[in-house]
Amino acid sequence: MATALLPLAMTMGDPAGVGPLISFKAYDEVRAQGGRPFYVIAPSAVMEAMGRPVALIRKPEEAGAAFGEALPVLSIPGGPTIAGKPDPASAPAVIESIRLAVEHTRTGKSAAVVTNPIAKALLYRAGFKHPGHTEYLAELAADGGVAPRAVMMLAGGGLRVALATIHRPLASVISALSTSLIVEIGLIVDQALRRDFGIERPRIGLCGVNPHAGEDGEIGREEIEIINPAAVKLRARTIDISDARPGDTIFHEARAGRFDAVIAMYHDQGLIPVKTLDMWGGVNVTLGLPFIRTSPDHGVAYDAAAAGVARAESLIAAIRMADEMAHARAAAR
Repeated sequence: MATALLPLAMTMGDPAGVGPLISFKAYDEVRAQGGRPFYVIAPSAVMEAMGRPVALIRKPEEAGAAFGEALPVLSIPGGPTIAGKPDPASAPAVIESIRLAVEHTRTGKSAAVVTNPIAKALLYRAGFKHPGHTEYLAELAADGGVAPRAVMMLAGGGLRVALATIHRPLASVISALSTSLIVEIGLIVDQALRRDFGIERPRIGLCGVNPHAGEDGEIGREEIEIINPAAVKLRARTIDISDARPGDTIFHEARAGRFDAVIAMYHDQGLIPVKTLDMWGGVNVTLGLPFIRTSPDHGVAYDAAAAGVARAESLIAAIRMADEMAHARAAAR
C-alpha cells in the first residue's frame, strides 16, 4: 500500500443515493489492488449505516495509515439518511463535504477531489444557487474572485470528450457558441492533456454542430463563421486541432487514434458515444480548475441505493484516473 502518497478526498454525494454503497465497494477494490488511499468526508452515521466498519479520522494525514484496516471517514455534522429516500435536511452536509474536499486539496492535504453523485433538485430546495457540481467547484476555486472556466470532459470507451456547452436546452446551443468560447476551451483542453494526461503533443478533434459539419454552408454556417475561425486561432498558438468534423464520424476517428480528445458542441453530442461505449466505466473530469476533480459518470440512482445493488465501476475508474492525473501533474512540475 502506497501510504506515503497524499490521499484522495472523496465527497459523500447524496447520502440517500448510491454514494455510500459504491464508496465501500471502491474501497474494497482499491485496497485489494494496492491503490492510492482515499477518505470519505461524511457524517459518520451515514457511512456506519451501511453496516461496514469505518476508520474515523480527524485529518487527511491519517487516511493512509487507516486505509489498510477500514474505509477512512472524516466525519462532519449530519445524521443518517434512508437509502432511496432523499431528505433535504442532508443538503448542508452534502455541500460541506464538497467544500472541505476542495479545501483539503487546495491546501496540499489531499491529491485530488473525487465526487460522488448529487441530486441538484434536492440542493436547490435547500438554497443551493449553483447549476451543478461543476459551477460550485469553479466558485470554490475563485476564492472570491473571478471563477475559472470549468470544462466538463467525459472519458470512457477509448474516448476523451470535452463539451463546449453543457446543461442548456438544445434550442439555445447556437446562440451560446462563439469563436472566443471555443478558443478558450481549446486552450484548456490542450493544457490538461499535457499536464494531467502526460500527452506531449495532443491532437484535438473539433466537432461541428450541424449535420455533416454544415456541408460547406449548405446545412448551416456555424462551422464557417464560428467553429473553424476558432480552429485557425488555436493553430496560430501551436495547438494541433482540426477544423469542424462531422459529428457522426469524429468519434470513430478518435477511437482509431487520430485524436487524443474531441471537443463536442453540446451535451448529448458528446455524452452519447461515451456512454454507449462504456456506460458503467465512464469518468467525468473537470478541466480548467487549479485542482484535480473526477467523478463517476452517473447519477444518484435512488432505486439502486434502496435495493443495495449499485455498481461501482465508474467510481473505481474515477479514483484511478484521479491517481493517474495526480502522478502526471506531479511529474510535470
